[in-house]
Amino acid sequence: MNNSNDVIRDARKLGIPKMLLLGLQHMFAMFGATILVPILVNSYFQEACGEPLTKGLTVAVTLFCAGFGTLFFHVCAKMKVPAFLGSSFAFLGGFATVANLSAGIYENMPANEKVSYACGGIVIAGLLYLVMALVIRLVGVKRVMRYLPPVVTGPVIICIGLSLAGSAISNASTNWFLALVALAVIIVFNIWGKGMFKIIPILMGVVISYVVALIMNACGITNPDGSAIFNFASVASADIIGLPPFQLCKFDLTAILVMAPIAIATMMEHIGDMSAISATVGENFLADPGLHRTLLGDGLATSLAGLVGGPANTTYGENTGVLELSRVHDPRVIRIAAVFAIVISFIPKVSAIISTMPASIIGGVSFMLYGMISAIGVRNVVENKVDLTKSRNLIIVGVIFVCGLGFGGGLTFQVGGTSITLTALAIAAIAGILLNIILPGNDYEFGVNPQGDMNRGVNVRPEKRK
Repeated sequence: MNNSNDVIRDARKLGIPKMLLLGLQHMFAMFGATILVPILVNSYFQEACGEPLTKGLTVAVTLFCAGFGTLFFHVCAKMKVPAFLGSSFAFLGGFATVANLSAGIYENMPANEKVSYACGGIVIAGLLYLVMALVIRLVGVKRVMRYLPPVVTGPVIICIGLSLAGSAISNASTNWFLALVALAVIIVFNIWGKGMFKIIPILMGVVISYVVALIMNACGITNPDGSAIFNFASVASADIIGLPPFQLCKFDLTAILVMAPIAIATMMEHIGDMSAISATVGENFLADPGLHRTLLGDGLATSLAGLVGGPANTTYGENTGVLELSRVHDPRVIRIAAVFAIVISFIPKVSAIISTMPASIIGGVSFMLYGMISAIGVRNVVENKVDLTKSRNLIIVGVIFVCGLGFGGGLTFQVGGTSITLTALAIAAIAGILLNIILPGNDYEFGVNPQGDMNRGVNVRPEKRK
C-alpha cells in the first residue's frame, strides 16, 4: 500500500474487491445530482401537461445514459481521462421551455411526446461539440490554450465549486444532524483512516450516515419539518428486473432552436471541467489525449443519450472532488462506476432503494465535494503564481467571480424569436476569455513555462507531475 499522501494511478494493485468499492464510491458521488435532473424535468412536464413522464427522461434511463456515456467518453479519450459523465443541469431551462410550448404541433401534445422532441434538440446540441472538436483539431490545443491562462481557468474552477454551494446547503438543511454526520465521517476517514478506508471516505460517509438515518427512522424520529426521513413506498412497488423505459427522440425545428444553443454554455463548462480534472491528477489531458477528443466524447455521449430519450451528459465536478479526496486517479475505477450505473438501471428495485437516500446526506457529502472543487481552483492560481497586483489580472478575476456567482438564473436573450439562456458559468468563462484577449499586458504563453503548465495539468510535453 502506498504512503497515505501518494497518488495511486494503477488501482489494480489494490485488488478487485477494493476497486469495486472505489467504483461504488464514484457512483454514489454522482448519483444524487444525476437523478435530480429527471426528477426536476418530470415536475416541469407534470405541471405544464398535467401528467408525469412514464417514458424517456426517467431515473432508470438517466442512469443508463450516464454509465454508457461515460464508457463511450473513455473510448474517445483513449481510456486516459478519469472523468464521469452525469446529467447536465444546463438544459433544465430548455426542458421547461419545451414543456410549456402550446402552439402548432405542441398544442395538446402529451408529456412523453413533448420530451421526445426536447431530446431531439439534445441530439443536435451534442453534434455541435463535434464542430468545436474539429476546430481544435485543426488549429491545435496550444493555440486554443493561449486564450485559457491560469488567470482565467483558476477563477472559473473556483466558481464551479462555489456555484454548487447553494445546492449543498439546501439539501443539508432538510436535516442538519444527518448532514453533519455524513460530513464528519468523511473528514474522520480522510484524515485518520487507515488502508482501504483512507481512500473511500465518501462511500463510508454515505453508508454510515444512511445507517444512522435508518436507526432514527425506526425510532420514530422525523426531519425538523415533520416529514419522514425515509419513504419506501416506491421500493415496494418497484420490479426486481426490468428494462429502462427508453423512448426514441423526435426532431422539430422549434425544439432544436430551444435546446441546441445551450451547447455553447456546456462546451465552455467542459473546458473548465477538463482543466479542473487535469489540475487535480497532474496529467496532460488537454494535450493528450487532447481537448478535441474529450469534446468529441462528451458530444457523442450527449447525442446518444438524447437519441434514446435521456438527458444531456456533462463531466461531473462531484467526481473530480472524489479524485482529490481518494488520491486514486485510475480511470478504470470510473469505468467500474459506469458499469454499476448501467447495471442498476436494469434493476428498478435497487434504483428505488438508492433513491430513498435522504437529501440531507447528499448535502453533507456535497459540502466536501463542492469545496474541494473550489480549492483546486485556488491551487491552480497559487501554483502558477498569478500576479493579482496587476490591474488586468485583478479585473479578469473580479469579473469572472461576479459573473459566475451573480448571474444566478443565467442570462436569457432572444435570437430569431427563440429564448436562449447562458448559464452563469458560461458567462463567466466567456467574459474571462474575452477580457484576457482585449486587455493589454498578457504575460502568459502556453508551453513557455513547462513547470507552470505542468502544475495546471496542461503541460505541452508529456511529463507527469512528481
